[in-house]
Amino acid sequence: MVPELVEKYIFLVQTFVEAGDSGLSLQEIQSRWKNRYGSSYPRRSFVNHRDAIEEVFGIKIICNRSTNRYRIDRGESAVDKREAVEYLINTYTVNSLLTLGKERLSGRVSVENIPSGQKFLTLLMQAMLENDVLQLSYQKYLSPDSDLRTVHPYALKEFSKRWYLVAFSLENNSLRTYALDRITSIGKTGEKFKMPADFDVDALFEASYGIYLPDKDQKPVLVKLRATERESAYLQDLPLHPSQILLDPEEHIFAMRVIPNPNFIMELCKRGDRLEVLQPQSLREEVKQALKNALQLYEN
Repeated sequence: MVPELVEKYIFLVQTFVEAGDSGLSLQEIQSRWKNRYGSSYPRRSFVNHRDAIEEVFGIKIICNRSTNRYRIDRGESAVDKREAVEYLINTYTVNSLLTLGKERLSGRVSVENIPSGQKFLTLLMQAMLENDVLQLSYQKYLSPDSDLRTVHPYALKEFSKRWYLVAFSLENNSLRTYALDRITSIGKTGEKFKMPADFDVDALFEASYGIYLPDKDQKPVLVKLRATERESAYLQDLPLHPSQILLDPEEHIFAMRVIPNPNFIMELCKRGDRLEVLQPQSLREEVKQALKNALQLYEN
């Protein structure tokens, strides 16, 4: 769940999105608020929420003084420009519909569970909004002990049904990723950090795959893949990587520029005989060896 205030901000944004360019009067806004939350909505509260929405989401709600109606300023608004905001709004809308319709739609709607998003996601989102320096207790795989990490929480990234924190580690003096389901506790240090103005989590992972942060000397390589006809249709609907292009529709050959990290190799192996690595040869050999190792488990 998102924090209570953030949830209310998103409700207001969604309300204005649905209203469109015609906008809403203050009375209409107050009416919708009362229907949703069962309480009155003073003008002062709306003004405060309006300012917070602009600060948090970059969405400006303007008032037409000739009609006294409020609407989203689409010229400067992030609604049409930031996929992250659209994702947040859409996710909230779907979750609200699922919650409100739970009784009537019981047994008819199924969504995948993401365990790592249930415990610390709200706390981390709030810390990101307030630029709080955090201390994590983090337990690595194959280790019975937890280590303390002092971090600046920069971003959250979802990958393969798990949530990850992208943070600057003071102990390592570098960026690190932390799986939320490996965090055992989180505490605030009482200190604040300054968020880098040019930070963009999507740009950070642009050349990579999954949650592996690229090393400074790592560069993306040209990867070519041949798919079966059926797999080709899947890849066109859901690309493996943002750089993916279809080179040859007849032969179902795809190309992309990506750093072949363990997450990427695992994804290729998962597709078995439906996807063949054509180049680079080094990646082809790595996938081939991984598939051989898997086969040996069954042959033995």
